[in-house]
Amino acid sequence: MPASSRRSFVTRAAATLAGLVLMAAALPVTAQGYPARPVTLIVPWGAGGGTDATARIIASLLEKEIGQPVTVVNRTGGSGVVGHSAIASAAADGYTIGMATVEIGMMHWQGLTELTGASYTPLGLVNADPAGVQVRADAPYKTINDLLAAIKANPGKFKASGTGQGGIWHLAIAGLLRDQKIDPAALPWVPSNGAAPGLQDMIAGGVEVAPVSLPESRSLIDAGKVKSLAIMNDKSSALYPNVPTLKSAIGSDWTMAAWRGIVAPKGIPAEARDKLSTALKKIAASKEYNEFMAKQGYGVIYAGPDDFAKFMAKSDAELGATMKAVGIAK
Repeated sequence: MPASSRRSFVTRAAATLAGLVLMAAALPVTAQGYPARPVTLIVPWGAGGGTDATARIIASLLEKEIGQPVTVVNRTGGSGVVGHSAIASAAADGYTIGMATVEIGMMHWQGLTELTGASYTPLGLVNADPAGVQVRADAPYKTINDLLAAIKANPGKFKASGTGQGGIWHLAIAGLLRDQKIDPAALPWVPSNGAAPGLQDMIAGGVEVAPVSLPESRSLIDAGKVKSLAIMNDKSSALYPNVPTLKSAIGSDWTMAAWRGIVAPKGIPAEARDKLSTALKKIAASKEYNEFMAKQGYGVIYAGPDDFAKFMAKSDAELGATMKAVGIAK
């Protein structure tokens, strides 16, 4: 082949290759196959907390499943509104997902946002930590029934703490009291910036009850400063199997937990939804995830997209009813 012909051939081949590259770059993400680039996972709460820790182990394992980096971004503020809004308003392409928390079923009842669980594409429920009923180790109550009887007989004498006014643990104890035909106002709530300061206030004698999760109470229970009278779940805790459920202790079906799940904006491509939900199911069953969660004392629970959607709707209804009863729903 003459040199001029070779040069012409090479030029045409290079032009063709360049055109193919440009065409591939211009193709929709779904045409290239999902995922074709890194994924962002938004967390509505601060770094270092339980939600952040759970999100980061999920992100680490998700990277291995989908073959792309998964970056955790904390978007805090507005009692969870900022982060949950950022997830809902992101591009519906599967490249921004987020960790929704129990507060998505609470914020709209308080008039903070119009978002609900139905504002997202549910991908998988991955964690739930039920409320417990903690008292000081030297408290005279041996059972949850003893404590409830004392509250009923002495309305307003005892106080509880563990989160802000209207937070998940406030609703947990208010719902239990309501379930037992006791006025929630009989146990006044002292707002705190979380479980840790609420527990410390209880140890110091400022309040008598801290209805927070067992993982949050773990260090003080192990130190012999706090005892748990019951767990608001339908099965015993793997962390403390001797702590009775409300059902076994007093026959109550009341349950309440702080839960976490992975969601995406509404309307992401089916390919992205299916790949992410399949990966999350595998992660929830993995040894790495379960060992990490067990070490932290966090509860592992899994529900696929359809069941997760039903779970969020049920949680929303229960939280709304309790918030209305306590007088904090708008």
